[in-house]
Formats: sequence, structure tokens, C-alpha cells
Amino acid sequence: MTDTHDTYSSPLATRYASGAMQENFSYRSRSLIWRDLWIALAESERELGLDIKQGQVDELKANREDIDFDRVADLERELRHDVMAHVHAYGEKAPNAMPIIHLGATSCYVADGADLVCMQRGLKLLQARLVGVIRALSGFVRDQASLPVLGFTHFQPAQPTTMGKRASLWLQDFMLDLEEVEDALARLPFRGVKGTTGTQASFLQLFDGDHAKVRELDERITKRMGFERSVSVCGQTYPRKWDGVVLNAVSGIAASASKFAVDIRLMAHRRELEEPFGKKQIGSSAMPYKRNPMRSERIGALSRYLLHLCPNALDTASNQWMERTLDDSANRRIAIPESFLAADAILLLVADVASGLVPYPNVLEQNLSRELPFMATETILMACVQAGGDRQELHESIRVHSHEAAYRLKAGDGQNDLLERIAADPAFASIVDQLDDLVDAKRFIGRAPEQVEEYLKEVVEPALAQRADIQVPEGGIKV
Repeated sequence: MTDTHDTYSSPLATRYASGAMQENFSYRSRSLIWRDLWIALAESERELGLDIKQGQVDELKANREDIDFDRVADLERELRHDVMAHVHAYGEKAPNAMPIIHLGATSCYVADGADLVCMQRGLKLLQARLVGVIRALSGFVRDQASLPVLGFTHFQPAQPTTMGKRASLWLQDFMLDLEEVEDALARLPFRGVKGTTGTQASFLQLFDGDHAKVRELDERITKRMGFERSVSVCGQTYPRKWDGVVLNAVSGIAASASKFAVDIRLMAHRRELEEPFGKKQIGSSAMPYKRNPMRSERIGALSRYLLHLCPNALDTASNQWMERTLDDSANRRIAIPESFLAADAILLLVADVASGLVPYPNVLEQNLSRELPFMATETILMACVQAGGDRQELHESIRVHSHEAAYRLKAGDGQNDLLERIAADPAFASIVDQLDDLVDAKRFIGRAPEQVEEYLKEVVEPALAQRADIQVPEGGIKV
């Protein structure tokens, strides 16, 4: 047996993705789906009148899990065809059924069928992971709904918001991802039995020209394999546009997760918010004090990778010649599983981070108070005018004080003394006692807390209630 330390293994398998997603796209899982497809084909053909004995079907079922992968490998080296290698290996285990295995089918019946089953199962797993993320993140949003924070546009200080409102933007993105994944899951069709070039000619011959039975065969196998419908028309393969539909939904997770992680990294830099950090976790081999946001950085790295996998699907779809060309195979064999494994790994990280975010209210208050006086100047100006002051004179005074305070903040000792300057100016004597109230952060966050409450109550909670039976698979981040 080859020493695994001497061969390359994808980090998605060894470090990042869950066992559940790896198993879904494993060679054994795929091989078992092929056998399920051959059993479904034999059962359905027998039910519709072909000369297939129940004993042959029973033999296929009895030997379903008995796969000799070494024998398959030997046969593939001899036959140079993976599907036929499996047909022969299966037939050796079920010799009475050998004559009817794969009857009327083409290789894409099992190859494409297995791809679609794996994607369907993968989408269900991502759906569950997204539900877990939304549950975790909605708790953080609710808890921090009213905590004022300095807002930013262009990454420049802007009108304050709240931590919960900012996090609700992340939550909304993941809610959209859940809708996109579920939409792809609901729409994804099965290939069914379509024959070598999609005409079903082989099956029409088997059923002596009976079109109704050929249609019924397609419908029965589609239902047996867990799909509501099959594609209406196809070539040798199901239309590769469907890979684009699926990977577009999957890669959307990367966009949401990257935004989530980037915001956390920016706030970590400002010491306002931290992702979970273990008691024995080492931030840097050289700088013991470091608390690097490594989970968020990993989310960003994996998201970038996933986003660049998605274009493969539509590029492949655009290069399918006539009824089929084989240059899709090697690309899809990598891009589809790796997309799902990357999305799975990303959501594991997001759930972990969202469940343990640590805000620092004192730092948030300090950072906000450093900028808030500038934002309160209009409020102060209006209060002075209401107290009988001259608007134009007051405006000029505030302008001068603001520029001087800004210069000290940027080029001096870093302190914002605008309020002290205003309090010492006789022109503002009428509102000195109101200054603290006029610069209260809660006056500047608008309806942020209410928006959060309404969003959770009207959108998130009903969505989670509808999916209350979805269980999040076990499996945490590995490293």
C-alpha cells in the first residue's frame, strides 16, 4: 500500500472539508450510485415487461456493496474504460445478472446520473450547513442589535450604526445563499435514460417501438433515484448548463463568506471585534502577543479559490460540441467536487466564527467617541440656533474648531478636542449643558436596532421555523 505521506492529497480533504462531504464525492460512494442506477434500470425494465428475472435483480441488490476495487483497476487497465470495468467487476460478483447489467444504457447513464446524485446530496448538505450558520449568526445579530459602532463608507468614518445591524448584512447574504441553494436543489433534474445521443433509440428498440413504455422507464428510474423530473431533451450528456446553475449557487456562498471575513479582519485590526481564539492558540511563531484572525483569513483564501472554480462550469458548457465531446470530463471531475468541498469547508469555518465572535464595547465606544463630535456638529449647530444664535456665525465658529480639532487628531497627539473647544467658546454657552446629550451615540444610529428586530422577526425567524427539522451534520474545523 502506498504511503500517503509520499503522494499528494488535496488539502480540502486532509485539512478543511468535512467527512460527510468527502464521503459524498468519494470513489466508493460514486461506485455505489452506479450500482444503484443499474439496479434501478433492471427493476424498471423488468416491471415494464423485459425478460429480466427477479432473481437477477435480487442478485444485483445482494452484491451491491461487494466492490473489489483492485479488480476494477485491473479491468480498467485492460479495457481502458472505467464504466465497463465496473460492469464486468459487478458481473463477476453477480454472474446470473451479468447479461442484463447496463441493458440499453450508455456510459453517461451512470456517469452523469452519479454526478447529479452527488450534486443533489451535496446541495442538501450545504443547505444544512447554511441553516446552521444562520442560526448562529442570528443569535449574534440579536445580542448586538443596539451596540453603537462607528459606521464606514469608503472605509472612512461615517454615520454610526450598530454591531447587530452590520452583522445583519452578513446574515442577509447567507439567507440569500440558502434561497439560491434550495432553488438549485428544487430545479436540478435527472438525466434519466436517454441513450447514446439522447434519442432513446436503444430503449425504443428494447420495447419494440413502444414510446409510452420508454417514457415510463425514464420516469420510473428518475423517481427511484430521488428526482422529481428528468431533462426533457439532451445529447449524450445532460446539458452542462446545469453545472453552471449549481456551481453559481455554491460559489455564491464564497462571496458572502468573504465579505463576512473581511469585515471581521478590519474590525480585528481596530481591536473592536475578535473571532474565537483558543487558550493555547499561537498567533505568531515570532510575536507571542499576536491574535491573528486566522479563521477569517482562511475563509477568505478558500472563498477566493471557490469563486475561481465557478467559471469552469459555463466555460465547459460553452465548449460542448454537437451531442457531446469528452473534454468536459477531466475538468468536471475536479471542479465540481472541489467546489462542494470548498463551500463545505468555508461554512464550517463561518459557523465556528459566528458562534464565538467577541465584541469589545469599550474599544467600540472609544473609537466612536473619537469621530462622533464631527458628526454631531450639525446637531449642535441646530440646537444653538434654536436657542437664539446666529446660524452663519455659529457655522463659521464650528468650521474653524472642527479643522483645528481634526489637525490635532491627525498631526498632534491623536486626541479629538472638538467638544472642549466648543464648550470653551462663548458663542455656544447656551447649549454647553446639553453637549453630552447632543453627542450621545444613540441619537445617531437611527432605526438600526428596530431594523434588526424587524428583520429577525419578519424574515429570519419564519425561515428558520420552516426549516426546523433540518439537522446540521456533525463535523468541525480540523486545524
